[in-house]
Amino acid sequence: MCQTSKRRAGREDGGAKPPAPRTNLYDDVTRRIIAELEAGRFPWVQPWGRPEGKGGGAGPGLPRNALTGRRYSGVNVLILWGAVIEQDWPSQGWLTFRQALQAGGAVRKGERGTTVVYADRFTPEAEKERARQSGDEAKSIAFLKRFTLFNVAQCEGLRPGLAVDPAPLPEREIVPVAEAVIAASGVDFRIGGDKAFYVPSEDYVQVPPQPAFFEQVNYYRTALHELTHATGHAARLDRKLMNGFGSKDYAREELVAEMGSAFLCAALGIVPTVRHADYLASWLAVLREDNRAIFRAASQASKAADWLLARHACPEQGRRAEAQDRQDGRAAA
Repeated sequence: MCQTSKRRAGREDGGAKPPAPRTNLYDDVTRRIIAELEAGRFPWVQPWGRPEGKGGGAGPGLPRNALTGRRYSGVNVLILWGAVIEQDWPSQGWLTFRQALQAGGAVRKGERGTTVVYADRFTPEAEKERARQSGDEAKSIAFLKRFTLFNVAQCEGLRPGLAVDPAPLPEREIVPVAEAVIAASGVDFRIGGDKAFYVPSEDYVQVPPQPAFFEQVNYYRTALHELTHATGHAARLDRKLMNGFGSKDYAREELVAEMGSAFLCAALGIVPTVRHADYLASWLAVLREDNRAIFRAASQASKAADWLLARHACPEQGRRAEAQDRQDGRAAA
């Protein structure tokens, strides 16, 4: 799943105003995601490591800017992952045309870039005038801006020392890292029973004991899925969680948890897998009805993954933030 720009190396895009879109980006990206799902492929779970030939010379990891090291987020993760798989590139590193020059190299002539999106807002002049006359606050309009990235595999002459792809975790290191993420989250995490779930009303996660899983890593993949649900609690990221089973809101939250856990796994060097493929029909129904659903879900998934990763990176700061979140939640109740 790769949105390939018509822009080639050597040409710069310009202009910051929201132009009339050449195509509806929401429709375009959503169509691509739907086509992947209809073909039985999940864009947030890619065949890393090239197990059957083509597909994933790069290892698991979130796409990032090779110059700044900043990770891309939201739906851009799906777009860039899809490009890496489709083109069989060996890296998750990306640069703009200008950044390739800044890095001492250049995009190879004739290479096609990959279009990603950036959410922005603008205020029409007529709305500004209305606000001036009425004294009200001017209302801005959300829109998507396109920009073009090139994989580092499409560049040449880049200086050494750019952000490199992290190596996948050796199996022996997955357990302590995943355990540290669980502990740093501050979420009430219980082990028992034969089902994995999160209870929003009581704010706890429960997963079966490790022997219930054929592969030990699946215990941790499942734990990360349920922890992603827990980030939606009102004292954390405050998503709508009290949804009836089988409802569209339930399907949307499962989509967030699927992608959030995949983003977490990739960031930690764990190969992601699909935890709830049985929701495929529900996800397709949601995406066909709303061309912005995948954008919202991917954005929320990135925020959930970032929330958990931040606490893993700095557990003490995470504990203080969790205590403050809970205090704020009680105050708002």
